Amino acid sequence: MQSVYQWFQNLYDTTGINLNYIYDDFDRARMLKGVWLTLYMSVVTIVLSIVIGIIGAWLQGSRFKWLRLVVDGFISLFRNTPPLVQIYFFYFGLGYALPRVPDASGSLQPLLSNVQWAIVSLSLFAGAFNIEIFRSGIEAVSRSTVEAAESLGFSRWQTYRNVVLPLAFRTALPALSNNLVNLIKTTNLAYAIAVPEVMYTAKQIWGDALNVREMMFTVLIFYVCIASLFAWGMKRLEYSLRVPGIGQGA
Repeated sequence: MQSVYQWFQNLYDTTGINLNYIYDDFDRARMLKGVWLTLYMSVVTIVLSIVIGIIGAWLQGSRFKWLRLVVDGFISLFRNTPPLVQIYFFYFGLGYALPRVPDASGSLQPLLSNVQWAIVSLSLFAGAFNIEIFRSGIEAVSRSTVEAAESLGFSRWQTYRNVVLPLAFRTALPALSNNLVNLIKTTNLAYAIAVPEVMYTAKQIWGDALNVREMMFTVLIFYVCIASLFAWGMKRLEYSLRVPGIGQGA
């Protein structure tokens, strides 16, 4: 690898194209940490937002009106406010209102870190959209299918988990995929509360090396690659889960 690092060092010396995060050990280490944190946040927020969507869509069919109103209020709150405002609210508003806890040295620290608040905020934001996405998939499941499950003695939860949700998931996959790709891109808003993800790390590097152009191209290519790879994976999943006559297999 040393020859590769030397090649990029020579590229900078001869052309002025400064990709210092490749040949410089310090910048390479913090860039890799930024990439890892972005991927970590993407995976965790995707999983949590899907869980929120599944549970919220189920609660929307509750026989209790007040529970349906709570879910509708949650959707309206997170769908109708900007995600950056939500991140600021959780971190600066709710975060500072919570009690502080002592760390290993005895000093008081916030209950949740900036990374954790970013994950919470983005998961709730995407989860609000996922609830509506799963709801549309549930409504696409025919009533006769639900009645067939009920006639076999399934409870409401068993019918939802074993019959309705698998069919609704197949129908909702295109919209779900679009929302999750958007969530991956939205993780860069964590930059606003100093989460050291890719965008924040790139800003630190170009602040030291004054290579704004190179770093912005790098960040752009990074997001294109991970979003495209995820979209391709969701497309493959959509193809593998096709059922003739249902959703995409109709």
